[in-house]
Amino acid sequence: MSPTPRPSALQAEYRIPRERMVERLRDYYGIRDPKVLDAVGLVPRHFFVSEALRGRAYGDHALPIDFNQTISQPFIVARMTELLELDKKSRVLEIGAGSGYQTAVLAQLAAQVYAIERIGELAREAHARIRELGIYDATVKAFDGTLGWNAHAPYDGILVAAGGPQVPDPLIAQLKTGGRLVIPIGETRESQKLVRALKTESGYKLEEYGPCQFVPLIGQHGWR
Repeated sequence: MSPTPRPSALQAEYRIPRERMVERLRDYYGIRDPKVLDAVGLVPRHFFVSEALRGRAYGDHALPIDFNQTISQPFIVARMTELLELDKKSRVLEIGAGSGYQTAVLAQLAAQVYAIERIGELAREAHARIRELGIYDATVKAFDGTLGWNAHAPYDGILVAAGGPQVPDPLIAQLKTGGRLVIPIGETRESQKLVRALKTESGYKLEEYGPCQFVPLIGQHGWR
């Protein structure tokens, strides 16, 4: 088994495709937050997919990972991250860590990231991957993400990388007043709209950001 490349070596690999991806996010998709563009420019997305798919890692599409899950399209990762409006004091909860790519991007922007992945093997691999990149302000555990992670609440931001039928109540409860929750929701498992819930003193208000397509959010407060 060959040794894992150092983070600096991983960042040097595929540098030009990664720079083109960042340009596309800025110029075509209108991602405006320079901190988000810097974060996706730093994280080696090819490290989070199988070797067979590494040549496609910076393309404008989602890619399959193990257990019928996906690594989201770069635009969706950047858009959801931008909608959280994070800073270096933010505490973030991520639901549906998958490969750990979104976790690594969030860790560039926030003080602490707590990530949950329903599938144990994916959670272990994602946690190992982010440690190999030298990221120590994020942690991944296997659990039902629709229940959140109450021990570290309240959160400034919550990102849900799977589509549910509605906004899970436990996640709203674990959000700070003034905090933001970004999630795809829809009446079927197959198609959703991206929404942002802004927590208020009396509940929350929803903003819509267009159609999207995610793997289903499975759990007590998601799809069965």
